Amino acid sequence: MATENVNDEELELDDYRDEVEPIVVKTHELINSELNGEIISLEVGYVELRLTTTPEMVADDVGLIHGGFIFSAADYAAMLAVNERNVVLVGSECQFLSPVKFHDEVNFIAKVRHKDGRKRNVHVEAYVLDIKVFEGEFKTVITDRHVLKLKLLDDEDTGGTEENSED
Repeated sequence: MATENVNDEELELDDYRDEVEPIVVKTHELINSELNGEIISLEVGYVELRLTTTPEMVADDVGLIHGGFIFSAADYAAMLAVNERNVVLVGSECQFLSPVKFHDEVNFIAKVRHKDGRKRNVHVEAYVLDIKVFEGEFKTVITDRHVLKLKLLDDEDTGGTEENSED
């Protein structure tokens, strides 16, 4: 009988686990995780990402990783922390605090710190072991449609022509 009770409790626990839905990635679904980092943990407003440096990222014969790869992974982490389908980066302020070298694993932590309508500010930090190598604030906006499908200019007034232009 004791075994049956344990099995019942385990079934109940398994049923509870099934009710908790994992968070689905809604943005940047096609991104190359080898170049931008692998998701370690994803929660609402929070992500942990790991970037394993590769030979393609090396900038010189000493093994320095180009900062663009670190920034790209930080940007990706910010997008995942917001995790909305049409989130775009509109600004950032960041510091590269220590160099990253080939074979380093860079761990990123991104947290949404401020929400204002469609705007989100995300704080991102990156570490190699316990050394902070990057810190930044990323300003994002959530748009109604994909940024490449937004109608940014109103060309209805001119019908798409330059009728009123002067030489």
